[in-house]
Amino acid sequence: MLDIPFLLRVDVDPWVAAQNDMNDMGVCDAIERYAPSRKPPEMSTPHLPKVAGINPPVPHPAHTAAAIPDLLSVSAAPGGPAGIPAGVPPGAVIQDRLAGWVSDLTTLHELTERLAGTDSLNAALHELLDAGAALVGARRGMVVLEPPPDAAPMRPDRFGPDRGSALTRGLGFSHAELGYIETIPRSVTAYGRVLESHEQPPAPVPPPLSTAQTSPPPPLSTAQAPVTPLPPASAPPPSYAPEPAVLPEAVAHPDLLGDPSLDPRHREVALRLGYTASYTQPLASAAAGTLGAAVWMYDEPTAPGERRRRLVGLYARYAAEHLARLLELEHARETMAAVAEELLPSRLPRVPGVRLAARHRTGPRGGGDWYDALPLPEGALGLAVGSVSGSGPSALAAMGRLRASLRAYAVMEGEDPVAVLSDLELLLRLTEPARTATALFAYAEPAARKVVLAGAGHTPPLVIGERRTEYVETSLSAPLGMLACWEAPSVELSPEPGETVLLYTDGLLRRTGEPMDRAFARLHTAAAGVPRAIREDPGAVADHVLNAMLGADRGAGADRGAGGAASRGPSGGPSGDVGGLKGADDEDIVLLAARFD
Repeated sequence: MLDIPFLLRVDVDPWVAAQNDMNDMGVCDAIERYAPSRKPPEMSTPHLPKVAGINPPVPHPAHTAAAIPDLLSVSAAPGGPAGIPAGVPPGAVIQDRLAGWVSDLTTLHELTERLAGTDSLNAALHELLDAGAALVGARRGMVVLEPPPDAAPMRPDRFGPDRGSALTRGLGFSHAELGYIETIPRSVTAYGRVLESHEQPPAPVPPPLSTAQTSPPPPLSTAQAPVTPLPPASAPPPSYAPEPAVLPEAVAHPDLLGDPSLDPRHREVALRLGYTASYTQPLASAAAGTLGAAVWMYDEPTAPGERRRRLVGLYARYAAEHLARLLELEHARETMAAVAEELLPSRLPRVPGVRLAARHRTGPRGGGDWYDALPLPEGALGLAVGSVSGSGPSALAAMGRLRASLRAYAVMEGEDPVAVLSDLELLLRLTEPARTATALFAYAEPAARKVVLAGAGHTPPLVIGERRTEYVETSLSAPLGMLACWEAPSVELSPEPGETVLLYTDGLLRRTGEPMDRAFARLHTAAAGVPRAIREDPGAVADHVLNAMLGADRGAGADRGAGGAASRGPSGGPSGDVGGLKGADDEDIVLLAARFD
């Protein structure tokens, strides 16, 4: 044995044989492959007899005696066997290999830690492409995510036009180039075969019969008297648990253009986009199954070595489990957002003299912001917006109860907004004393162009017109459920023809990430900058304000429209990243615009 202090003990014989494999695999794996099957002798030195004048030679153990000549021959050989430089002790080479292996593990840990920090599918897929490209030494790539049928479904707006439920993201490719790649028949691509593998589950294998069922009983000897047989031991019940799924393997195409069996369409796309080699890594694990595949493209004919393949395989296995968790989380959030949408009006009422439009964005945690518009007797109209404290299913349920109660109070005493909010505050304080809420209710008479409103800790409305853009000066009042005796005066407003009254929740201000005073100023600037051409459309006014407050990218995606339809944007972030928002971006957003003719 060769002793390396404080590190390890290895046989030199298998170490010499393992040198050829250390370049592409870990040193521990290489040593284990070539380790001798014999059990090494005891490591203790033979006991020396304590007899004066006797000093017999101590024989070396067999494994130590055999290792020393090999070590000397390794050091004496010119250039060293297996590519070892002359004069370099094998222990130093092993330490270098170990250092390289530790470096690989450190890199893998850092990359998986970065991947674990992503909380949206888009962010995770882009991180997967970047890290995988670094591991395999590629510059461009693409990932196709297509969960199995029993997995949590992705949102319909994520689906490709001709790929069903597949989600495709690229690295170094434009959208047009990705679409060009998708024109290749899936059946002739490596990633297509990976995705089709989970659609054909293997046939179940029947459990093998136990030996107690198959072995015949021993014959009775004629020289012996028959013996009463013992009752047979109870065989374990047959297990019908499915066998572990065989995960698909990675596929390397080191020279696509030199492959005579390459599909002509695939060859045409490769020539047009300028890649000549590819490496396909399935996104699969035993727990998550096959979720998709990642493909990295090379500009020159090449293929990653065994070491790079092992690293990217380990990384992809972890990425598959992380993506599976994100899919489940997104499915839960989208379900919550769908429930929130169903608790809000599906259509806005049509009342002569006023046109309505609404925009609603549910935060990733499912907040309790809401709005309502209901026709009242004598051609009047009730408008309301509000926000319930908390998030999640409990906030959604409280929001539904609060909105339903306000509708009842508005029908009975809608002409007095203060009375409506007073009754709503009393109900909330008696039934849900641990919860608070803000609300604003407006009683509008479009024929008389008169609006009476009252607020409970809510943000003031904004009047947008040709001659003025100003906030309605509502008096300060506490939110519902905060004080034992709630009270606030009402405010009367007379909108001019063509003016729009904009009601909103504080999520519109908080999502800017700025202090409230600056957010109010920003909202005023956005409202004053509404182009004259779109002022007649309340939906366009709401979209303009939303985009100006949050940016074109984050504000895009809301359905444009006005009139009777309740135009509501999709839940989540602007690019569909439910879960990709942090901090203030968790807030819900509600805008309710009423344009008076």
